Amino acid sequence: MQAVGGQQLAVGMASLSMGGHLRVGMEDVLTISRGVPVESNAQLVARAVDLGRIAQRTPMTPAQCRELLGLS
Repeated sequence: MQAVGGQQLAVGMASLSMGGHLRVGMEDVLTISRGVPVESNAQLVARAVDLGRIAQRTPMTPAQCRELLGLS
């Protein structure tokens, strides 16, 4: 699943709860919280990792991601 802007957190948690995956980046969201601009993609990656922890999921390694996408 993918969401842009303000729905990104809710849709991200829904995706994780159904076994899906997340994709994050500054191209999809301009603020890290209401009125606070995103400074780097690293902020969004850290938040995605935190969401994964809440959902009891661990981040994929780059190799696992390439395999999932059929790029290995």
